[in-house]
Amino acid sequence: MIRIPSAIFTLLMILHATEAFAAVPTAEPEGESTLLWPGGAPGGERVTVHEAFVERSPDGPLRDRYAEHITRPTVTWFRPKSNANGITLLIVPGGGYERVVIDKEGFESAEWFAQRGFQCAVLRYRLPADGWAAGADAPIHDIQRAVRLLRGTREASRHSATGRIGVIGFSAGGHAVARYISQPAIGYPRVDAVDDAPPRADFAVLMYPVIATTGPAAHAGSARQLLAAGVEPAALESHSSNLRIDPSTPPTLLVHAADDAAVPVENSLLMFEALRKAGVRSELHVFDVGGHGFGMRSIAGKDVASWPSLVENWALNLAAGR
Repeated sequence: MIRIPSAIFTLLMILHATEAFAAVPTAEPEGESTLLWPGGAPGGERVTVHEAFVERSPDGPLRDRYAEHITRPTVTWFRPKSNANGITLLIVPGGGYERVVIDKEGFESAEWFAQRGFQCAVLRYRLPADGWAAGADAPIHDIQRAVRLLRGTREASRHSATGRIGVIGFSAGGHAVARYISQPAIGYPRVDAVDDAPPRADFAVLMYPVIATTGPAAHAGSARQLLAAGVEPAALESHSSNLRIDPSTPPTLLVHAADDAAVPVENSLLMFEALRKAGVRSELHVFDVGGHGFGMRSIAGKDVASWPSLVENWALNLAAGR
């Protein structure tokens, strides 16, 4: 893994970030993170949880951390390591809405894309059942805020000739991204000038996403967290994004494994069918073997190892108007 010295990140953030967004020291070697909400995330008056980071594999060989009870949502920056292609990717890891998986789906994916000229920002977002006033909409608000930040700051745009922004969501992060692209009316009151930037992404990528919240394809863990956030059982189905697609939904690519035992492939099938019927530009790639949560790990030599290249080609073709 290529590591950018913290001092360089600090200098870049001072020179190019807006004054309202101070660099926040983190434990990650990749650099520093930026607070989404410098004055505190909205609607936290009843939040009593304490943010924590957990290392699931302390003996290695690879880091496997997750964050839980996020109270200070952030983006962690990854600058292009080769010629910048003008595309920024906001990466939204999964974790069943109980945690946010940092390394496997977040930082490792960002490293791969940064090596190929993308600017990346890995999002640590609030979780639905932690007491936020927004409840199940808190992760969507964080995605909207992050996209606005990416669009609105000089730091985000300095490498971006086209200003194209894509959002990649994994598993439960895919559910949040699917709701974000299919329910643009979900919003929050304006906080500051960052919120004057448009919150819409140019395209989305859904990696083995949770889509269905009821029925045989539903992921029980994610649904349980939505209910714990205050969603009424009768309203749970309304959080299934395949029911809310219309022609204004951004172009979307889906990737899933047919042998996914945690989030059945039917989730992506339902979403793709809805996108196709609405006339939204979309692609679906289903691999025979891959399981759930493969991210960038243990994919060498397998068909599923091609997923990052599929995403790269999709994003570049969209940017080129092909």
